[in-house]
Amino acid sequence: FCEMAMAAGPAATFPMSNHTRERVTVAKLTLENFYSNLILQHEERETRQKKLEVAMEEEGLADEEKKLRRSQHARKETEFLRLKRTRLGLDDFESLKVIGRGAFGEVRLVQKKDTGHIYAMKILRKADMLEKEQVAHIRAERDILVEADGAWVVKMFYSFQDKRNLYLIMEFLPGGDMMTLLMKKDTLTEEETQFYISETVLAIDAIHQLGFIHRDIKPDNLLLDAKAPFQNMNSKRKAETWKKNRRQLAYSTVGTPDYIAPEVFMQTGYNKLCDWWSLGVIMYEMLIGYPPFCSETPQETYRKVMSWKETLVFPPEVPISEKSKDLILRSVVKSPEEFCIDSENRIGNSGVEEIKGHPFFEGVDWGHIRERPAAIPIEIKSIDDTSNFDDFPESDILQPVPNTTEPDYKSKDWVFLNYTYKRFEGLTQRGSIPTYMKAGKL
Repeated sequence: FCEMAMAAGPAATFPMSNHTRERVTVAKLTLENFYSNLILQHEERETRQKKLEVAMEEEGLADEEKKLRRSQHARKETEFLRLKRTRLGLDDFESLKVIGRGAFGEVRLVQKKDTGHIYAMKILRKADMLEKEQVAHIRAERDILVEADGAWVVKMFYSFQDKRNLYLIMEFLPGGDMMTLLMKKDTLTEEETQFYISETVLAIDAIHQLGFIHRDIKPDNLLLDAKAPFQNMNSKRKAETWKKNRRQLAYSTVGTPDYIAPEVFMQTGYNKLCDWWSLGVIMYEMLIGYPPFCSETPQETYRKVMSWKETLVFPPEVPISEKSKDLILRSVVKSPEEFCIDSENRIGNSGVEEIKGHPFFEGVDWGHIRERPAAIPIEIKSIDDTSNFDDFPESDILQPVPNTTEPDYKSKDWVFLNYTYKRFEGLTQRGSIPTYMKAGKL
């Protein structure tokens, strides 16, 4: 009997079905996420306590005032733990208006019912994320927004999901985006370009400091807060054609390859320098009026990007300074200091200070850059002012999925585990509404 058991032992394996294997994976991920979140919450709580102590020391508060502040902070922490256990969903928000639409979803202006705070709600269809294999990308976006806590990355307050969609609740910036600004103006002056490019340098560096690479920096992604040279007919017609097609490309699943670095297309490996290429292309568009590789079709644009040494030209009818040209897109032979050249020679390879030291940025006070007045003033009447956004018709993206016709992708819902997030500042803002988040009265 023992011999039989020993002989049978090594071969006694039970094959798992795909369903069982998937359930095991879900259980494993659930446990890992639970304990990693516990550790993260503890670290975040300690960080908030340290920030409070530093702030009180800088203010020079008396001991009694410090004691009061610590007590108030402790109550907030307790409230935060309670509110984190409260399930957040669509019913907690009132949809006010659609302010953006893309290939995989849309962005709405919403108001949180219990506090009155105004937010931008980004809605992404799970089915599209799975079909287009975008799960890793949207997870990376969510992770960046969770980790980012500075002035250069839009702040996310909550993220949650339901059977059909993923939701990101972010601060609403009523100034619109850079694409809208560029579509309104033919070109920007060099002073205006310096203003926006210098801020974008710091924004990209903030993402890099978090350990992320964006890969798809474009004017659509540059949000504005509330803070014309001569062209001949040929150049102007090209710019008008580009503007006509540009917004439509933003809504399509194809997108626009105008700003993507060649090494990203080649799929042979890339690093954070690909984001500096994108910035150089945006700078060209600001000064010239259209991107350097714009074409009738995305396929032709791709060809031009891959052949940039032959296709990149500066139109003589739109004169710009030599230091601007030196920073944008030029031949490797001419200078090692450009954004858009072979990646190993691209500016930024030695760090962001290499970029900040370029002559184009002469006079920029990098330490006080956010204290400057806006290069192009944007009129904002209230926090819910949407005049700087396009108008969009309503869609059915928020309609519930009928139980009788739930799609097959529900079985893959486990890939969105641990998507939910609640920021401390979002859940502890009670009582009066901060000025910057108040909705205007009708």
